[in-house]
Formats: sequence, C-alpha cells, structure tokens
Amino acid sequence: MKIFIAYDGSESADIAIDGLQRAGLPSENVEALVVSVGEVWLPPSDVVDDSFPSKAPPGLKEARERAAQVMEEAERLAQRGSKRVQHRFSKWHVSHEVRNGSPGFELLACARDYPTDLIVVGSHGHTALGRFVLGSVSQKVLTEASTSVHVGRANPGTGKSGERIIVGVDGSPGALAAVRAVAKRNWTEGSEIRIVVADDVIRGNRIWLLIPPVRNFVDEIRSEERTQAEQFAIAAAKELREGLGSSDLTVSSVVQTGDPKQVLVKHAEEFGADCIFTGATGCNNRLERVILGSVSSAVAARAHCSVEVVRDQALA
Repeated sequence: MKIFIAYDGSESADIAIDGLQRAGLPSENVEALVVSVGEVWLPPSDVVDDSFPSKAPPGLKEARERAAQVMEEAERLAQRGSKRVQHRFSKWHVSHEVRNGSPGFELLACARDYPTDLIVVGSHGHTALGRFVLGSVSQKVLTEASTSVHVGRANPGTGKSGERIIVGVDGSPGALAAVRAVAKRNWTEGSEIRIVVADDVIRGNRIWLLIPPVRNFVDEIRSEERTQAEQFAIAAAKELREGLGSSDLTVSSVVQTGDPKQVLVKHAEEFGADCIFTGATGCNNRLERVILGSVSSAVAARAHCSVEVVRDQALA
C-alpha cells in the first residue's frame, strides 16, 4: 500500500497522522511519503546565483534569502512529519519530500507524480483560511484528487478499544467502493462497523397534499424509496460481512430519514465514530466532481471525526 501524507507542521496535521493508528491500515508493507510545501514562488537560490544580471530588481537578494528560509523550514517540517509517522508505524517505509509553490496545487501535482492508494490531510492548516470548518488546502485536495482522501480529525477512541466506523451508502458504485475499502482494512478486535442509509424522502407542497390522489401518490413514492433504502442497507451489510470474514467485528445497518449530509454527521456523533467512509463520484471533469460530490464534501467539512472519501480507481 502507498500512502501520501500532506504535512504543514500544524496541530491538525499531527492529529491526522496520529489518527491513522485507528484507520485500519496495515502495520507493514506500506510506503508512506510525507510532503511539505514551502509557499515560495521565486526560483530557488541555486537557480538565481551570482551570475544573475547585476541590475537586479530591488529587494531580490532579500527575497532570495526569505525563500531559502521558507524552504529550510519546509525541509524541517517534512523531516518532523516523517519521524512522527515512523514512530507511529515502525515497520512502514517512510520517506519525505519538499516542494515549493501553492500548497494545494503542489500537493495534487505530487500525488499525480507519486501513484498512491490514499492521500492523508489534516482538517485545518496554518493559513487564515484554515479557520473555516475545512481548510482551503484540504478542501482542494479532497475535491480534485483522483484517489481516495482521508481527512484526519481527533478520534474519540482510546487506542485500546475497537474502532467505530460509519459507512454511508446510497446504492451508487462509489458507495460500494467505500464498503469494499472498509472490508479490506485491518480493524481491531471488537470494532463496530455500521452501514447508514439516509432516506431523503420526497416533500410535497402542503396544500397539494390535501388532495387525496396527490397524497396517495406521494405516500406510494415514499414507501418505494424506503424499501429501496432498506435493500441498500441489507446488501451493503452482506457485502461487508463477506469481505471482512471475521466474527470478532460487529456489522450493523440502519436507515434514517433525512438529508444524507446531516444524517451521516449526526449519526456518527451519536455513535462515537472514529471515521466516516463515503463514496465519491467517478468523474474526470473537475466541475462535475465538485457538484456530484457535494454530500462527501459536506460530510468532510462538518463531521467531528475523521472522514475518508473513497474513489475507485476503475471509476476515476
């Protein structure tokens, strides 16, 4: 397994690394690359050397020195992040890399250069925009990456107890990929995995619902959607049990009425979940990925626990 970890030295980045201990990842045979980005757009100092024209723009020397300092700090952060990962996972092969430029752009470019199974980001960063529920860099990576993305947050578990995992299911190929991803993980004995299907019922105009034929039609549609939601839950739970093949894990399913964006977040909080797994659409078009992945993006932004958005490489 290959894992790509974005690291900026923030508390959120440290939490994301620590939380991987409860993400069901393998204890060995993993290649992890830790990447830090220095927000520098000028050429590095070894490119603009003493042979550069003497009539250089004012302040160039100072700008070069600042750029060198930023890149030195990025190198220190990358080393610190890789040491933290190695300490948590002693049998992993951990390396680090430093890039310069816009963090979101560079992280995505590095992820393309380094074929990976999973990208790990913190929920916030050091930038002012990081004060929002989901940092702008994390949001960009989550939205535009072509592989699965794990947004790490502090887990409620003690580290000794089994994990508690939520899998959002809606009958789509992306949801099935999420179920299969969970089935492949190495969960602690006693872990609980719950399939959650949100039955987002049709809502009719109250005045129109006073008309018996209209009300009967709406009730019929609602009944069919509820039955379909229950079938999704049953099928996903069966797929998960077969994939896990372990009697030490508890698999359950529930169908709840409401908007999936709200249902998944609320149920995860009540369940004390360590992580929510959701599927993502298999769109190559960036705009389509933003629109069609609205549920996954909203859950990743609002959840109190970690969220992993699974992209099936066959669909991407």
